[in-house]
Formats: sequence, structure tokens, C-alpha cells
Amino acid sequence: MLALSGLSLALALALLPAPGDALKEGECEVCLGFLGKFYKSLQDNDVKFNSADIEKALVKTCRDVKGKENRFCYYIGATADAATKIINEVSKPLSYHAPVEKICEKLQKKDSQICELKYDKQLDLTTVDLKKLKVKDLKKILEEWDESCKGCAEKSDFIRKITELMPKYAPAAAKARTEL
Repeated sequence: MLALSGLSLALALALLPAPGDALKEGECEVCLGFLGKFYKSLQDNDVKFNSADIEKALVKTCRDVKGKENRFCYYIGATADAATKIINEVSKPLSYHAPVEKICEKLQKKDSQICELKYDKQLDLTTVDLKKLKVKDLKKILEEWDESCKGCAEKSDFIRKITELMPKYAPAAAKARTEL
């Protein structure tokens, strides 16, 4: 009888969530952000909440994302070139409306790289001095806009191109710069 109660106590303790399982502040930034937006888009587009439809929508969404979100899609297997396929670890819990935080916790256990992804710091183009930025950062701005600077050899060429395209991609920043 005593052995049976000890066994039940051990089983109960095993089923309790460990204190280290919860996500820490700032952890899984890309996972939480991407899946949060994705879940909202599923609701807005009246997608049926079954695993197969969610998986199709996820693959479709992942075709269009860039940067860290594309890397996240690669890690879960939602891109064509992905080596692993744990997309069902996202689609199945979403089909029964599991919180995004819990999905990211489970993904972290499967692949810790998923929660190491962080969004790049966004530059405020209204106040930043383009001349003080590195060429790498100037190229990143153009890349975010899906633009390239063919024939750019010097930093001033990149700055000129960004200033030229700013009204198209960042009109508020362009307006603020002309008022200075």
C-alpha cells in the first residue's frame, strides 16, 4: 500500500509543469511575434481551424516572409529547403486554439535555435544620421525595401539611393527630413 502511494506521488510530481518550462522575458521573440500575427490572420481570413488547412496557410505565409521570420519558417519545416519538418507541432496546437506562448515553449524543447531568433533593431529613419551608419546597415535598409544599389561603390552612393527612395518606402521619415 505504501509503495502504491509513493508511486502515485511520483506520477503526480511528474505531471506538474517544471518551473523552468515557462518562457523568460524576451525569449522566443520571433516565434511569439510570427505565430501571433499568423493566428490573427487565420481568424481574420476565416480559415477552418483544422490541422491540414492551418498547415497549408502556414506554408503559404512562409513563402512571403523574409529575414528572421523566414529563418523561423525554415526551422519548423515550412519552407521548401527545410531539412526537418516539425510544422505539425505548430498546426495541430493552433487547430485547437492553444496559446502561442505554449506552442513556442514546446518548439523550444524540440529545437532551441527557434527561441534564439531575435528581430533586428529597427532604425528610426526620421532621426538617424545616415552618414553615421555603417554600409552594412545602409544595405540592410535597402534590402528591407526589396531594392538594390547597382553600381554603388561608396557610402555616399548608398545614402543617395536611400534618400531617393525614402518618399516611396518611408514617407513620414522623408517628410520629417525635409522639414529639418
